[in-house]
Amino acid sequence: MEKNNKRAVVVFSGGQDSTTCLFWALEKFEHVELVTFDYNQRHSLEIEVAREIAEDQGLKHHILDMSLLNQLAPNALTRADIEVENAEAEGELPNTFVPGRNLLFLSFATILANQIDAKHIITGVCETDFSGYPDCCDIFTKSLNVTLNLSMDEDFVIHTPLMWLDKAETWEMADGLQVFDYIRERTLTCYNGIRGAGCGECPACQLRQRGLDQYLARRQKVNP
Repeated sequence: MEKNNKRAVVVFSGGQDSTTCLFWALEKFEHVELVTFDYNQRHSLEIEVAREIAEDQGLKHHILDMSLLNQLAPNALTRADIEVENAEAEGELPNTFVPGRNLLFLSFATILANQIDAKHIITGVCETDFSGYPDCCDIFTKSLNVTLNLSMDEDFVIHTPLMWLDKAETWEMADGLQVFDYIRERTLTCYNGIRGAGCGECPACQLRQRGLDQYLARRQKVNP
């Protein structure tokens, strides 16, 4: 896609994936706005990090109240007293899965896009290196894209630039966009609310670090 004057909304949490998508979008579109959802998540720092990055990049940033989701979906990401755990058995979802989260986020991001005359919505979901969340899958986003277009009689496009990338390839994309260190140091992926490399223990940090180690090893072979 060539850079053009089309407008886009990025679903933005301030994490590695959504920040990579932010810089991807800046390469593709003339006008980019960000939307972050406040659902009383485990760490409010997520919203602060998103706000800081938006301000640093000089982008309009919408923070929308999604507290109803917190009431309906008690789990490790919405309750500080529930410990983050991996799925106990194959085929089970981890207790960090928030039912309906991406369904709501993408729906409201598209409503916002409609208000600002944007036709493109970008999200960092991925079904290659992920925790098994069903609302991160390609079939879900494509299905929802059709539903949203039918619901508003519009031609929105939900972009998922990371869908078929593993975490190492996501780091490679960041490097190609010249924001490798920016994302490594300034984003928040950690379920325990520690910026950058994080706690090193939660599933999100382990996934991020494993991908980083794989990419750095690969880069070292290419450029010893």
